[in-house]
Formats: sequence, structure tokens, C-alpha cells
Amino acid sequence: QVQLVESGGGLVQAGGSLRLSCAASGSIFSIKAMGWYRQAPGKQRELVAGITSGGSTNYADSVKDRFTISRDNAKNTVYLQMNSLKPAATAVYYCNVDVITTTMYRDGAWGQGTQVTVSS
Repeated sequence: QVQLVESGGGLVQAGGSLRLSCAASGSIFSIKAMGWYRQAPGKQRELVAGITSGGSTNYADSVKDRFTISRDNAKNTVYLQMNSLKPAATAVYYCNVDVITTTMYRDGAWGQGTQVTVSS
């Protein structure tokens, strides 16, 4: 099994910054892709940013040039640096990973979610 532990959410004023972290552990042989999703009240969960094992990244149009996703492969950790935050970014943020397990199966996991609240 794969476990994810997220941290870094909180309350910030508009224009401020937050950094989210997500550490993966468990029966991991390799991590293919890592990503951050968010879900605001009454809305569907949406992709915020993703990063492949090779370092290629993709972002939702609404966060381009303000958010940066990165990963530390040695620590099985993915980060999301969020700058110039807007109230519309208020949501629960979830980490997601796509892994190859030690038994050579492909598996995925979701983090428990971390609340980000941006006040105006």
C-alpha cells in the first residue's frame, strides 16, 4: 500500500503565498507521476498541477505563472508553491500519486486533503 501525508495548508490573505508538501511512503518501487488537485465547496475536484517522473509539468490555466509544482525523488515528495493567491483558490487540496509498487503493480493513492483558505 501507498500512504500520503500532506502538510502546508492554512489561512492566508489575498496576494500571499503558501507551500504544500506531500510525502509518499509504503511499498513504492517508483513514482511515475505526482499531482495536486483541489475541490472547492459545491464544485468538482480539478487538477491544479502535475509532474512526471522526468520532470515535465502541466498546470491549470487559472494557476499558470503563479503556482509551481516540484518533486524530490529521493524523498518521494511533491511540493506546490502557491504565490499571488486569490480568494478563488480557496479549496481542499489533495495530493495524488501514480506509482509502481514493489510487487510491480501499478497503483495510485490520494492524500487526506489540506485546507487552503484565502481571505480577501
